[in-house]
Amino acid sequence: MGKYSKEDVLRILEENDVKFIRLQFTDIFGTLKNVAITRSQAKKALDNECMFDGSSIEGFVRIEESDMYLRPDLDTFCLLPWHTQHGKIARLICDVYKKNGEPFEGDPRYILRKTLQEAADMGYTFNVGPECEFFLFNTDEHGHPTTVTHDTAGYFDMGPSDLGESCRREICLTLEEMGFEIEASHHECAVAQHEIDFKYSDALSAADNILTFKMVVKSAADSHGLCATFMPKPLFGQAGSGMHTNMSLFSNGKNAFYDPDSPTGLSRIAYNFIAGILAHIRGMSALTNPLVNSYKRLVPGYEAPCYIAWTASNRSALVRVPATRGMGTRVELRSPDPACNPYLELAVLLAAGLEGIRRDMTPPEPVSANIYTMTEEERLAQGIENLPSTLLEAINYMKADPFIRGVLGEHAYNKYTEAKKLEWDEYSTRVSQWEIERYLSKF
Repeated sequence: MGKYSKEDVLRILEENDVKFIRLQFTDIFGTLKNVAITRSQAKKALDNECMFDGSSIEGFVRIEESDMYLRPDLDTFCLLPWHTQHGKIARLICDVYKKNGEPFEGDPRYILRKTLQEAADMGYTFNVGPECEFFLFNTDEHGHPTTVTHDTAGYFDMGPSDLGESCRREICLTLEEMGFEIEASHHECAVAQHEIDFKYSDALSAADNILTFKMVVKSAADSHGLCATFMPKPLFGQAGSGMHTNMSLFSNGKNAFYDPDSPTGLSRIAYNFIAGILAHIRGMSALTNPLVNSYKRLVPGYEAPCYIAWTASNRSALVRVPATRGMGTRVELRSPDPACNPYLELAVLLAAGLEGIRRDMTPPEPVSANIYTMTEEERLAQGIENLPSTLLEAINYMKADPFIRGVLGEHAYNKYTEAKKLEWDEYSTRVSQWEIERYLSKF
Protein backbone atom coordinates (compact mmCIF):
# COMPACT_ATOMS: atom_id res chain seq x y z
CA MET A 1 0.00 0.00 0.00
CA GLY A 2 1.32 3.46 -0.92
CA LYS A 3 2.14 6.29 1.44
CA TYR A 4 -0.69 8.50 0.20
CA SER A 5 -4.15 8.12 -1.30
CA LYS A 6 -5.78 10.69 -3.59
CA GLU A 7 -7.85 11.82 -0.63
CA ASP A 8 -4.71 12.28 1.49
CA VAL A 9 -3.10 14.46 -1.18
CA LEU A 10 -6.20 16.65 -1.63
CA ARG A 11 -6.55 17.06 2.13
CA ILE A 12 -2.89 18.04 2.62
CA LEU A 13 -3.10 20.54 -0.23
CA GLU A 14 -6.11 22.18 1.41
CA GLU A 15 -4.75 22.12 4.98
CA ASN A 16 -1.51 23.77 3.87
CA ASP A 17 -3.14 26.25 1.50
CA VAL A 18 -0.99 25.04 -1.39
CA LYS A 19 -1.43 27.28 -4.44
CA PHE A 20 0.53 25.38 -7.09
CA ILE A 21 1.48 21.77 -7.78
CA ARG A 22 4.44 20.86 -9.96
CA LEU A 23 3.89 17.71 -12.00
CA GLN A 24 7.47 16.63 -12.70
CA PHE A 25 9.03 14.21 -15.19
CA THR A 26 12.30 13.99 -17.15
CA ASP A 27 13.31 13.96 -20.77
CA ILE A 28 15.52 11.20 -22.13
CA PHE A 29 18.67 12.93 -20.80
CA GLY A 30 17.38 13.29 -17.24
CA THR A 31 16.58 16.99 -17.44
CA LEU A 32 13.80 17.74 -14.97
CA LYS A 33 10.62 19.10 -16.55
CA ASN A 34 7.33 20.15 -15.04
CA VAL A 35 3.80 21.21 -15.74
CA ALA A 36 2.58 23.59 -13.02
CA ILE A 37 -1.10 23.52 -12.12
CA THR A 38 -3.18 25.38 -9.56
CA ARG A 39 -4.85 23.57 -6.69
CA SER A 40 -8.20 23.77 -8.48
CA GLN A 41 -6.81 21.33 -11.08
CA ALA A 42 -5.42 18.86 -8.53
CA LYS A 43 -8.29 16.36 -8.70
CA LYS A 44 -8.07 16.31 -12.51
CA ALA A 45 -4.33 15.60 -12.30
CA LEU A 46 -4.84 12.87 -9.68
CA ASP A 47 -7.39 11.26 -12.00
CA ASN A 48 -4.63 11.05 -14.65
CA GLU A 49 -6.32 13.59 -16.92
CA CYS A 50 -3.44 16.09 -17.23
CA MET A 51 -2.29 16.27 -20.86
CA PHE A 52 0.90 17.83 -22.26
CA ASP A 53 2.71 18.20 -25.59
CA GLY A 54 5.22 15.35 -25.82
CA SER A 55 6.65 16.61 -29.12
CA SER A 56 8.30 19.48 -27.23
CA ILE A 57 10.35 17.13 -25.03
CA GLU A 58 13.80 15.89 -26.07
CA GLY A 59 13.66 12.23 -27.07
CA PHE A 60 9.88 11.87 -26.86
CA VAL A 61 7.57 11.84 -29.91
CA ARG A 62 6.86 13.55 -33.23
CA ILE A 63 4.40 16.40 -33.48
CA GLU A 64 1.70 14.18 -34.99
CA GLU A 65 1.87 11.95 -31.86
CA SER A 66 2.18 14.78 -29.37
CA ASP A 67 -0.74 14.24 -26.94
CA MET A 68 0.59 12.54 -23.80
CA TYR A 69 -0.62 12.21 -20.22
CA LEU A 70 1.06 12.62 -16.84
CA ARG A 71 0.11 10.08 -14.20
CA PRO A 72 1.29 11.24 -10.75
CA ASP A 73 3.02 8.71 -8.50
CA LEU A 74 1.35 9.47 -5.18
CA ASP A 75 4.33 8.10 -3.23
CA THR A 76 6.41 11.04 -4.51
CA PHE A 77 4.06 13.72 -3.15
CA CYS A 78 5.71 16.32 -0.94
CA LEU A 79 5.50 19.98 -0.02
CA LEU A 80 8.47 22.01 -1.22
CA PRO A 81 10.00 23.66 1.86
CA TRP A 82 10.68 27.02 0.26
CA HIS A 83 8.05 29.74 0.11
CA THR A 84 7.12 32.07 -2.71
CA GLN A 85 5.13 35.28 -2.78
CA HIS A 86 2.29 33.24 -4.30
CA GLY A 87 2.11 30.70 -1.47
CA LYS A 88 3.19 27.12 -0.91
CA ILE A 89 4.07 24.68 -3.69
CA ALA A 90 3.79 20.89 -3.79
CA ARG A 91 5.23 18.42 -6.24
CA LEU A 92 4.42 15.02 -7.69
CA ILE A 93 6.73 12.98 -9.93
CA CYS A 94 4.82 11.49 -12.84
CA ASP A 95 4.92 8.59 -15.24
CA VAL A 96 4.26 9.39 -18.88
CA TYR A 97 1.44 7.62 -20.74
CA LYS A 98 0.22 7.63 -24.32
CA LYS A 99 -3.32 8.64 -25.19
CA ASN A 100 -4.30 4.98 -25.65
CA GLY A 101 -3.63 4.41 -21.94
CA GLU A 102 -0.36 2.50 -22.37
CA PRO A 103 2.94 3.55 -20.73
CA PHE A 104 5.15 5.59 -23.05
CA GLU A 105 8.07 3.34 -23.96
CA GLY A 106 10.47 6.31 -24.10
CA ASP A 107 9.75 7.46 -20.54
CA PRO A 108 12.98 6.91 -18.56
CA ARG A 109 10.99 6.13 -15.42
CA TYR A 110 9.07 3.42 -17.28
CA ILE A 111 12.34 1.88 -18.53
CA LEU A 112 13.57 1.58 -14.94
CA ARG A 113 10.21 0.27 -13.73
CA LYS A 114 10.29 -2.41 -16.44
CA THR A 115 13.76 -3.56 -15.37
CA LEU A 116 12.77 -3.56 -11.69
CA GLN A 117 9.90 -5.88 -12.60
CA GLU A 118 12.40 -8.27 -14.19
CA ALA A 119 14.31 -8.28 -10.89
CA ALA A 120 11.09 -8.88 -8.96
CA ASP A 121 10.26 -11.81 -11.21
CA MET A 122 13.62 -13.30 -10.19
CA GLY A 123 12.85 -12.67 -6.51
CA TYR A 124 14.99 -9.55 -5.99
CA THR A 125 14.58 -5.95 -4.95
CA PHE A 126 17.28 -3.46 -5.96
CA ASN A 127 18.59 -0.90 -3.46
CA VAL A 128 20.79 2.04 -4.40
CA GLY A 129 22.78 4.64 -2.50
CA PRO A 130 24.25 7.46 -4.67
CA GLU A 131 27.15 9.74 -3.69
CA CYS A 132 26.49 13.02 -5.47
CA GLU A 133 29.27 15.59 -5.99
CA PHE A 134 28.83 19.12 -7.30
CA PHE A 135 30.56 22.50 -7.58
CA LEU A 136 29.46 25.86 -6.17
CA PHE A 137 30.72 28.85 -8.15
CA ASN A 138 30.24 32.60 -8.05
CA THR A 139 27.86 34.30 -10.45
CA ASP A 140 28.69 37.42 -12.46
CA GLU A 141 27.07 40.84 -12.12
CA HIS A 142 24.13 39.62 -14.22
CA GLY A 143 23.62 36.49 -12.11
CA HIS A 144 25.01 34.21 -14.82
CA PRO A 145 27.17 31.17 -13.93
CA THR A 146 30.96 31.41 -13.88
CA THR A 147 33.78 29.07 -12.87
CA VAL A 148 35.15 31.69 -10.47
CA THR A 149 35.41 30.83 -6.78
CA HIS A 150 37.08 32.31 -3.71
CA ASP A 151 36.88 28.91 -2.01
CA THR A 152 40.31 27.53 -1.08
CA ALA A 153 39.28 24.41 0.83
CA GLY A 154 40.24 20.82 0.13
CA TYR A 155 39.07 17.37 1.23
CA PHE A 156 37.08 17.55 4.51
CA ASP A 157 38.26 21.12 5.24
CA MET A 158 36.14 23.46 7.35
CA GLY A 159 35.35 27.16 7.30
CA PRO A 160 36.57 29.81 6.83
CA SER A 161 38.36 28.28 3.81
CA ASP A 162 35.22 26.26 2.94
CA LEU A 163 33.07 29.11 1.64
CA GLY A 164 30.25 26.77 0.65
CA GLU A 165 29.64 25.53 4.18
CA SER A 166 26.54 27.63 4.89
CA CYS A 167 24.97 26.74 1.52
CA ARG A 168 25.70 23.05 2.09
CA ARG A 169 24.09 23.30 5.53
CA GLU A 170 20.93 24.80 4.02
CA ILE A 171 20.80 22.04 1.41
CA CYS A 172 20.97 19.35 4.11
CA LEU A 173 18.26 20.96 6.26
CA THR A 174 15.97 21.47 3.26
CA LEU A 175 16.39 17.86 2.18
CA GLU A 176 15.63 16.65 5.71
CA GLU A 177 12.40 18.66 5.65
CA MET A 178 11.52 16.76 2.49
CA GLY A 179 12.08 13.38 4.12
CA PHE A 180 15.69 12.63 3.17
CA GLU A 181 17.99 10.98 5.70
CA ILE A 182 21.32 12.78 5.26
CA GLU A 183 24.24 10.54 6.18
CA ALA A 184 27.18 12.88 5.52
CA SER A 185 28.16 16.16 3.88
CA HIS A 186 31.62 17.58 3.33
CA HIS A 187 33.93 19.59 1.12
CA GLU A 188 35.48 17.48 -1.62
CA CYS A 189 39.08 17.51 -2.86
CA ALA A 190 38.72 20.14 -5.62
CA VAL A 191 38.20 23.81 -4.84
CA ALA A 192 34.48 24.69 -4.66
CA GLN A 193 33.54 21.00 -4.81
CA HIS A 194 31.11 19.38 -2.37
CA GLU A 195 29.46 16.06 -1.61
CA ILE A 196 26.25 15.21 0.23
CA ASP A 197 25.28 11.57 0.79
CA PHE A 198 21.77 10.40 1.62
CA LYS A 199 20.54 7.00 2.75
CA TYR A 200 20.02 4.24 0.22
CA SER A 201 16.51 3.32 -0.92
CA ASP A 202 14.80 1.20 -3.53
CA ALA A 203 16.07 2.07 -6.99
CA LEU A 204 13.00 3.97 -8.23
CA SER A 205 12.97 6.15 -5.11
CA ALA A 206 16.74 6.61 -5.41
CA ALA A 207 16.42 7.91 -8.97
CA ASP A 208 13.59 10.23 -7.91
CA ASN A 209 15.73 11.39 -4.99
CA ILE A 210 18.69 12.20 -7.22
CA LEU A 211 16.53 14.53 -9.31
CA THR A 212 15.03 16.11 -6.18
CA PHE A 213 18.52 16.52 -4.73
CA LYS A 214 19.77 18.34 -7.81
CA MET A 215 16.74 20.64 -7.77
CA VAL A 216 17.30 21.51 -4.08
CA VAL A 217 21.05 22.07 -4.56
CA LYS A 218 20.48 24.48 -7.44
CA SER A 219 17.73 26.34 -5.56
CA ALA A 220 19.83 26.72 -2.39
CA ALA A 221 22.86 27.87 -4.37
CA ASP A 222 20.76 30.51 -6.11
CA SER A 223 19.47 31.81 -2.78
CA HIS A 224 23.11 32.23 -1.65
CA GLY A 225 24.08 34.15 -4.80
CA LEU A 226 25.97 31.12 -6.15
CA CYS A 227 25.51 28.75 -9.03
CA ALA A 228 25.59 24.97 -8.55
CA THR A 229 26.72 22.70 -11.35
CA PHE A 230 26.72 18.94 -11.79
CA MET A 231 28.93 19.27 -14.87
CA PRO A 232 31.47 16.45 -14.45
CA LYS A 233 34.69 18.43 -15.10
CA PRO A 234 34.27 22.22 -14.95
CA LEU A 235 37.89 23.01 -13.95
CA PHE A 236 41.10 22.00 -15.71
CA GLY A 237 43.69 20.57 -13.32
CA GLN A 238 41.14 19.69 -10.63
CA ALA A 239 39.22 16.52 -9.87
CA GLY A 240 35.80 16.20 -11.47
CA SER A 241 32.44 15.34 -9.95
CA GLY A 242 31.29 11.75 -9.85
CA MET A 243 28.20 9.96 -8.66
CA HIS A 244 29.51 6.74 -7.17
CA THR A 245 26.60 4.30 -7.19
CA ASN A 246 26.29 1.76 -4.36
CA MET A 247 24.07 -1.22 -5.19
CA SER A 248 22.67 -4.27 -3.43
CA LEU A 249 20.07 -6.94 -4.16
CA PHE A 250 17.73 -8.18 -1.45
CA SER A 251 15.74 -11.42 -1.46
CA ASN A 252 13.23 -12.38 1.25
CA GLY A 253 14.47 -9.53 3.43
CA LYS A 254 18.12 -10.65 3.26
CA ASN A 255 21.07 -9.12 1.41
CA ALA A 256 21.69 -11.46 -1.53
CA PHE A 257 25.29 -10.21 -1.88
CA TYR A 258 26.27 -11.51 1.57
CA ASP A 259 27.41 -15.04 2.33
CA PRO A 260 28.76 -15.53 5.87
CA ASP A 261 30.33 -18.83 4.84
CA SER A 262 32.35 -17.30 2.01
CA PRO A 263 35.99 -16.34 2.77
CA THR A 264 35.28 -12.86 1.39
CA GLY A 265 31.75 -12.58 2.78
CA LEU A 266 30.49 -12.23 -0.81
CA SER A 267 27.90 -14.56 -2.27
CA ARG A 268 27.94 -16.18 -5.68
CA ILE A 269 25.16 -13.74 -6.59
CA ALA A 270 27.47 -10.80 -5.81
CA TYR A 271 30.19 -12.21 -8.06
CA ASN A 272 27.65 -12.80 -10.85
CA PHE A 273 26.36 -9.25 -10.51
CA ILE A 274 29.87 -7.76 -10.71
CA ALA A 275 30.67 -9.90 -13.75
CA GLY A 276 27.54 -8.72 -15.56
CA ILE A 277 28.38 -5.07 -15.01
CA LEU A 278 32.00 -5.48 -16.11
CA ALA A 279 30.85 -7.32 -19.26
CA HIS A 280 28.67 -4.38 -20.36
CA ILE A 281 30.36 -1.35 -18.80
CA ARG A 282 31.73 -0.06 -22.10
CA GLY A 283 28.34 -0.39 -23.77
CA MET A 284 26.61 1.53 -20.99
CA SER A 285 29.24 4.28 -20.63
CA ALA A 286 27.35 6.68 -22.90
CA LEU A 287 24.55 6.45 -20.31
CA THR A 288 26.60 6.54 -17.09
CA ASN A 289 28.86 9.26 -18.53
CA PRO A 290 26.70 11.05 -21.07
CA LEU A 291 28.58 14.25 -21.96
CA VAL A 292 31.59 15.19 -24.03
CA ASN A 293 32.87 16.68 -20.78
CA SER A 294 32.36 13.40 -18.87
CA TYR A 295 35.47 11.88 -20.43
CA LYS A 296 37.69 14.73 -19.25
CA ARG A 297 37.01 13.45 -15.73
CA LEU A 298 37.84 9.81 -16.55
CA VAL A 299 41.58 10.39 -16.89
CA PRO A 300 44.54 9.26 -14.76
CA GLY A 301 45.62 11.40 -11.83
CA TYR A 302 42.28 12.63 -10.47
CA GLU A 303 40.89 9.64 -8.52
CA ALA A 304 38.33 8.79 -11.21
CA PRO A 305 38.41 5.25 -12.64
CA CYS A 306 39.81 4.76 -16.13
CA TYR A 307 40.31 1.00 -16.16
CA ILE A 308 37.94 -1.97 -16.10
CA ALA A 309 38.71 -3.93 -12.96
CA TRP A 310 37.20 -4.67 -9.58
CA THR A 311 38.56 -4.83 -6.06
CA ALA A 312 37.65 -5.24 -2.42
CA SER A 313 40.59 -3.22 -1.17
CA ASN A 314 41.39 -0.01 -3.04
CA ARG A 315 39.77 2.94 -4.77
CA SER A 316 41.66 2.82 -8.06
CA ALA A 317 39.36 0.18 -9.57
CA LEU A 318 36.13 0.77 -11.46
CA VAL A 319 34.08 -1.51 -9.19
CA ARG A 320 34.78 -1.62 -5.47
CA VAL A 321 33.25 -3.74 -2.73
CA PRO A 322 33.34 -1.69 0.50
CA ALA A 323 34.41 -3.52 3.67
CA THR A 324 30.95 -3.60 5.27
CA ARG A 325 29.34 -7.05 5.36
CA GLY A 326 25.98 -8.40 6.50
CA MET A 327 22.97 -6.28 5.57
CA GLY A 328 25.31 -3.50 4.38
CA THR A 329 27.13 -5.58 1.75
CA ARG A 330 27.14 -3.66 -1.49
CA VAL A 331 28.88 -3.13 -4.82
CA GLU A 332 30.08 0.37 -5.72
CA LEU A 333 30.47 1.52 -9.32
CA ARG A 334 32.76 4.56 -9.40
CA SER A 335 32.54 5.75 -13.00
CA PRO A 336 29.05 7.36 -13.26
CA ASP A 337 28.78 11.13 -13.05
CA PRO A 338 25.86 13.28 -11.88
CA ALA A 339 25.01 14.49 -15.40
CA CYS A 340 23.54 11.08 -16.21
CA ASN A 341 19.85 10.24 -16.32
CA PRO A 342 19.54 8.20 -13.10
CA TYR A 343 16.58 6.16 -14.37
CA LEU A 344 18.49 4.94 -17.41
CA GLU A 345 21.72 4.51 -15.45
CA LEU A 346 20.09 2.29 -12.83
CA ALA A 347 18.10 0.37 -15.45
CA VAL A 348 21.22 -0.70 -17.38
CA LEU A 349 23.21 -1.44 -14.22
CA LEU A 350 20.47 -3.65 -12.82
CA ALA A 351 19.85 -5.37 -16.15
CA ALA A 352 23.56 -6.13 -16.56
CA GLY A 353 23.78 -7.50 -13.03
CA LEU A 354 20.71 -9.68 -13.55
CA GLU A 355 22.18 -11.05 -16.77
CA GLY A 356 25.30 -11.96 -14.82
CA ILE A 357 23.12 -13.90 -12.38
CA ARG A 358 21.06 -15.63 -15.07
CA ARG A 359 24.19 -16.72 -16.95
CA ASP A 360 26.15 -17.50 -13.77
CA MET A 361 28.95 -15.25 -15.01
CA THR A 362 32.30 -15.14 -13.20
CA PRO A 363 34.28 -11.90 -12.89
CA PRO A 364 38.03 -11.74 -13.47
CA GLU A 365 40.32 -11.94 -10.46
CA PRO A 366 40.14 -8.86 -8.22
CA VAL A 367 43.00 -6.38 -8.42
CA SER A 368 44.58 -5.42 -5.10
CA ALA A 369 47.38 -3.22 -6.46
CA ASN A 370 47.05 0.49 -7.25
CA ILE A 371 46.11 0.41 -10.95
CA TYR A 372 47.11 4.07 -11.40
CA THR A 373 50.77 3.17 -10.77
CA MET A 374 50.82 0.19 -13.16
CA THR A 375 52.46 0.43 -16.55
CA GLU A 376 50.41 -0.29 -19.64
CA GLU A 377 52.25 -3.60 -20.01
CA GLU A 378 51.38 -4.58 -16.43
CA ARG A 379 47.72 -3.74 -16.97
CA LEU A 380 47.56 -5.72 -20.22
CA ALA A 381 49.23 -8.69 -18.53
CA GLN A 382 46.39 -8.76 -16.01
CA GLY A 383 43.72 -8.27 -18.67
CA ILE A 384 42.78 -4.78 -17.46
CA GLU A 385 41.20 -2.81 -20.29
CA ASN A 386 40.30 0.87 -20.58
CA LEU A 387 36.96 2.60 -20.32
CA PRO A 388 36.00 4.66 -23.40
CA SER A 389 38.08 7.84 -23.60
CA THR A 390 35.60 9.99 -25.55
CA LEU A 391 31.85 10.27 -25.97
CA LEU A 392 32.21 9.10 -29.58
CA GLU A 393 34.01 5.96 -28.47
CA ALA A 394 31.30 5.36 -25.86
CA ILE A 395 28.54 5.76 -28.47
CA ASN A 396 30.29 3.23 -30.70
CA TYR A 397 30.57 0.74 -27.83
CA MET A 398 26.89 1.27 -27.09
CA LYS A 399 25.98 0.52 -30.70
CA ALA A 400 28.15 -2.60 -30.60
CA ASP A 401 26.35 -4.00 -27.53
CA PRO A 402 22.82 -5.19 -28.46
CA PHE A 403 22.14 -5.87 -24.79
CA ILE A 404 21.90 -2.11 -24.10
CA ARG A 405 19.41 -1.68 -26.95
CA GLY A 406 17.28 -4.40 -25.39
CA VAL A 407 17.23 -2.68 -22.00
CA LEU A 408 16.31 0.74 -23.37
CA GLY A 409 13.94 -0.40 -26.09
CA GLU A 410 14.05 0.71 -29.70
CA HIS A 411 12.53 4.16 -29.19
CA ALA A 412 14.78 5.36 -26.36
CA TYR A 413 17.87 3.69 -27.83
CA ASN A 414 17.49 5.33 -31.23
CA LYS A 415 16.62 8.77 -29.86
CA TYR A 416 19.51 8.67 -27.39
CA THR A 417 22.23 7.52 -29.78
CA GLU A 418 21.10 9.96 -32.49
CA ALA A 419 21.17 12.91 -30.10
CA LYS A 420 24.54 11.98 -28.60
CA LYS A 421 26.12 11.59 -32.04
CA LEU A 422 24.87 15.08 -32.93
CA GLU A 423 26.33 16.38 -29.67
CA TRP A 424 29.71 14.88 -30.55
CA ASP A 425 29.60 16.25 -34.10
CA GLU A 426 28.85 19.75 -32.83
CA TYR A 427 31.70 19.55 -30.31
CA SER A 428 34.24 18.15 -32.76
CA THR A 429 33.65 20.92 -35.32
CA ARG A 430 33.68 23.77 -32.79
CA VAL A 431 36.86 25.88 -32.56
CA SER A 432 37.97 25.92 -28.90
CA GLN A 433 39.82 28.56 -26.92
CA TRP A 434 42.70 26.09 -26.55
CA GLU A 435 43.10 26.00 -30.35
CA ILE A 436 43.07 29.81 -30.55
CA GLU A 437 45.74 30.12 -27.87
CA ARG A 438 47.82 27.32 -29.36
CA TYR A 439 47.70 28.12 -33.06
CA LEU A 440 46.50 31.64 -33.84
CA SER A 441 49.83 33.45 -33.50
CA LYS A 442 51.98 30.44 -34.40
CA PHE A 443 50.71 29.78 -37.91
